Amino acid sequence: MDLKRLKHLVALADTRNFGRAAAQCHLSQPAFSRSVQAAEDEMGLKLFDRGTLEVTCTDAGAFVVERARKLLFDSRCLERDLSLYRERLIGDVAFGVGPYPAATLLPQLLTELRTRFAGVNTRVEVNNAKYLAEHLRAEELDFYVADVRNIQAAADFSVTCISRQSAGFYVRRGHPLAALRRLKVAALLPYGLASVRAPEEVRESFGRLMGLAEGVRLPLAVECDDLTLLKSVAMSTDTVLACPDAGARAEVASGQLVRLAVSGLAPIFSEMGVVSLKGRSHSPMAAFAVDFLARLGAQLTDAAAVRALAHR
Repeated sequence: MDLKRLKHLVALADTRNFGRAAAQCHLSQPAFSRSVQAAEDEMGLKLFDRGTLEVTCTDAGAFVVERARKLLFDSRCLERDLSLYRERLIGDVAFGVGPYPAATLLPQLLTELRTRFAGVNTRVEVNNAKYLAEHLRAEELDFYVADVRNIQAAADFSVTCISRQSAGFYVRRGHPLAALRRLKVAALLPYGLASVRAPEEVRESFGRLMGLAEGVRLPLAVECDDLTLLKSVAMSTDTVLACPDAGARAEVASGQLVRLAVSGLAPIFSEMGVVSLKGRSHSPMAAFAVDFLARLGAQLTDAAAVRALAHR
């Protein structure tokens, strides 16, 4: 049923006069009458009694007009919501983040979304890359952000690198290693290392640096995908924390954590990327979030590069 024709039925029910209803709908009276007659023919029902003084709804007409009002109202609401959606004033966005971007990128993104788009509902999953990949494939997430070294190549994924964040080793204030100006990476091992889940090749390369046998991966005393929890453990024990510099910035500024100066070690970076399903277009809000993350990631990458040069 044509919505315009339904609008004609409602206008006639409201005005009870073909002439006034036609004028309200900006039609000639003959054209309006043909539209009403076509609706009755299509439904196989007589909708109006055409009296000499006024037009009234039949029982069938009252039934149809009541539902037509609801359909027209819902149509107007849809048009309004589509306009707001295009303007990113309403909508939903669901995305995932790994533990590192949750600490370094997520706070600013959520602040931006809540400040600029208060009508948008946001759902965030913080978890490891394997979990996020499964939920992306199930189309429960618009995209996710993680260390690309944890992302297995897949034909159905599109990966865009957004940030190269410098990383290091951190200990609590007063830790036995904190006062040393330079130390070998192997000196960290006796204290136990804490980290989020790391790629196998990364753990094997660090194992070699610490003098472990070929193919032996670096043992982790604490492996957890919650960076906040790992920082708490490092600040309360002698455990050495491995994490991006941006993720420990606040604790270093407050004096709770100290960055270790480890010699014989090339600069460490985590490679952040946005993972999406290939061929799937983003909603306006998801597109905004991805663009914001790319710009924020570029800023963090620039800052990391400057610090890396300064330490050469």
